[in-house]
Amino acid sequence: MRLANGIVIDKEKTFGVLKFSALRREVHVQNEDGTVSEEIKERTYDLKCNTQGRMIQVSVPATVPLKDYDYNAEVELINPVADTVANANYRGADVDWYVKADDIVLKNKGNQNAGNPQNNNTQGQPKK
Repeated sequence: MRLANGIVIDKEKTFGVLKFSALRREVHVQNEDGTVSEEIKERTYDLKCNTQGRMIQVSVPATVPLKDYDYNAEVELINPVADTVANANYRGADVDWYVKADDIVLKNKGNQNAGNPQNNNTQGQPKK
């Protein structure tokens, strides 16, 4: 059983400050014969979460470039969603939670939009 669209998350209340730790794993696409291909489906990263008081794992699509931020760099999730997977057992069901996001970006200091490559202004006055 899965939730249809997951649970949309209020980032500030749920995570507070997130700090980058490391790449946890890469999930590869499975071939028709059941063997593992070289194609990567998604990457899961470990992030330190002060509000949850523990490390959390967040998965992003493989179409997003590999993240190699400094350890403890403050990051932000783009469009995070929590979802579940439930497996029936003799007492009811076991439920596992997971978090997916469109991207993990460095948290900007100031009012710039996170992850916006168009906003590469340098400080100071423009040259005339």
